[in-house]
Amino acid sequence: MATTKRITLTEEDLIKALKNQETIAIQALYDMYSGALFGVISRIIQHTEVAEDTLQETFIKIWNSAEHYDSSKGRLFTWMINVARNLSIDKLRSKDFRNANKNQDIENNVDFIDAEKKISFNSDVVGLRDMVNALKPEFFDVLDLVYFKGYTHVEAAESLDIPLGTVKTRIRMAVMELRKQFN
Repeated sequence: MATTKRITLTEEDLIKALKNQETIAIQALYDMYSGALFGVISRIIQHTEVAEDTLQETFIKIWNSAEHYDSSKGRLFTWMINVARNLSIDKLRSKDFRNANKNQDIENNVDFIDAEKKISFNSDVVGLRDMVNALKPEFFDVLDLVYFKGYTHVEAAESLDIPLGTVKTRIRMAVMELRKQFN
């Protein structure tokens, strides 16, 4: 098993290589600082994938703005930590990140909540099955196929040999009838 050699440079050599945009600079930057920078980023951003993307953006930002680094204001490491922290905070505040967090995968969450709370849904226990059985036969047939047997609207239309629009209308009307029973 071969081990890859890690590149390390002194801070002065790294700054010089970064300002000259030498390839060795980005390699040394990654080898020397990726763990520390990722640690800072992952404390701010809890999602691993987004944190990894932010680490990449951090390296790009450091690479592209190395000429702005002023050694009289602080060490290179401190400047890079600030770049990583600022990019992480910007990512958290971004509209895309906030919207992505609002949209959760319903399949995984429902299963997780049901398993965690030991909840199982049985429509017979709730009495829903009895309410559906009391509906008009055309409503019952459509709801039985779609909600209890898992058919899609198209499959239900094919099975009942009726137009798709009729299936959707009957479902809507059946739901309205069920609402009346709940109120």
